Amino acid sequence: MSLQNNARRTLHDASTAAARPAASAVLNIGEVLARLTDDFPSMKASKIRFLEEKGLITPRRTAAGYRQYAESDVERLRFVLALQRDHYMPLKVIKDYLDTIDRGERPENLPPGVVPGPRMVSEEVAAKLQRRGRMLTAEQLRAESGASAELLESLLSFGLVSADEGRFDEHALRVARACVQLEGHGLEPRHLRPFQAAAEREFGLVERAVAPLASRRDGSSQARAAEAAREISELCLGLHSALVQGRIARMES
Repeated sequence: MSLQNNARRTLHDASTAAARPAASAVLNIGEVLARLTDDFPSMKASKIRFLEEKGLITPRRTAAGYRQYAESDVERLRFVLALQRDHYMPLKVIKDYLDTIDRGERPENLPPGVVPGPRMVSEEVAAKLQRRGRMLTAEQLRAESGASAELLESLLSFGLVSADEGRFDEHALRVARACVQLEGHGLEPRHLRPFQAAAEREFGLVERAVAPLASRRDGSSQARAAEAAREISELCLGLHSALVQGRIARMES
């Protein structure tokens, strides 16, 4: 009889446990990295700590001071990293988005395809993340950009794109797509060489500006240097656009 009662109690306990909602997973920083590195291969623990220092994530702390991350922290990191990498946004803009979300409001002017929560990233962006680490063959690059073999050969010869062991990254794909559109306006790769030269000069300016931080060996300084470089680059692009648009406006007057 006692065996039957024990068996009933065991079944009751098991069914009760199954009915209870699972507790939220608690992750350490290594487990967070494991969740992110497929989509963000260069991600390091120092970058996560840097983002915490900037107030973009706030993991719980144990009594001993150890960080404890939740699934929401992982998705928050995905949101931040995707906006940085895919939309070149500086952290101060992303922080404004997150502050708005934390107030229970919907941020304005989010990039297309990005929506707040509960996963923090839209399905479209999530799908892009899964493909982001890939490298494209020449055939794949042409197929996805619409570039002809002749156009791709010209882009390579003028240094507008480059291959790593015969494969191209997402930046090369973006360049190829832009050049396909420009070709429709009569602008060939040989006309676009000034853009490559200008990009190299602007990168030189950015590199000089962040050199004091970039020269330090600690991961936090490296993360700060990367963020400063991104912000300076955004400002340079804004200046370039304003100068060109000003010239166009004078054409119309």
